Amino acid sequence: MMKSAVFALGLAAATALTTPAFADKLDDVIASGTLRCAVVLDFPPMGSRDENNNPIGFDVDYCNDLAKALGVTAEIVETPFPERIPALMSGRVDVGVASTSDTLERAKTVGMTIPYFAFEMAVTANDKSGVKSFEDMKGKTVGATAGTFEAIALEKSVKAWGSGEFRPYQTQADVFLALSQGQIDATVSTSTVAQSNVKSGKFAGISVVGKAPYDIDYVALFTNREEYGFINYLNLFVNQQVRTGRYKELYEKWVGGAAPDLSVPGVYR
Repeated sequence: MMKSAVFALGLAAATALTTPAFADKLDDVIASGTLRCAVVLDFPPMGSRDENNNPIGFDVDYCNDLAKALGVTAEIVETPFPERIPALMSGRVDVGVASTSDTLERAKTVGMTIPYFAFEMAVTANDKSGVKSFEDMKGKTVGATAGTFEAIALEKSVKAWGSGEFRPYQTQADVFLALSQGQIDATVSTSTVAQSNVKSGKFAGISVVGKAPYDIDYVALFTNREEYGFINYLNLFVNQQVRTGRYKELYEKWVGGAAPDLSVPGVYR
């Protein structure tokens, strides 16, 4: 071997030994001993507070399960819908367990996992509005939580109808309060949220009147998009939740009935 080649190999080896190793977010979380999860707590049964003001819900349990798998303590960081991604980008949280639709637009900013939950859409109306179906919403004043899958879809529908008005709200509680008070005639939300709010008795004079013809809303965990090691771990965790039956168990606990399939026919199983 030529002396120049030997020198080059030696230099490369020396460089490899002296170049600092950069820890992945997965390593950082384990080393810190705490997993900070962004969770929406006005979105029952996914997230809410009990009579003692403690966080409860499907997403809360999911965060706790993830922390347990990592061997760390879970920290639930209450995060309204519009603040989910900003909370991650500002470093306030490590991961979003916040019923976040896996849109291509969001994937430009954050790294998203395979789906961990799937929502169907339902129409809830004020009993005095005359709205008895999705079609009856045409020309009415409707609203939804800003930035959510259903809000984006509903606003597009209102524009396509060419009549009526769409009003965005900060939280789900704001939407259902406005609905109960007659400020809006109807809303589209996940069926889980719709049934939970109607059954709660907190919002008088509202009823679930049917389904909205929108796609199933598949939602994902999310973290910083460059954290490939952490994203790979999160994907395996979701897989394990299904394989072990834990996903089904949590669905039965918080929602009831048969847990929806998280796979898309013809795409992945």
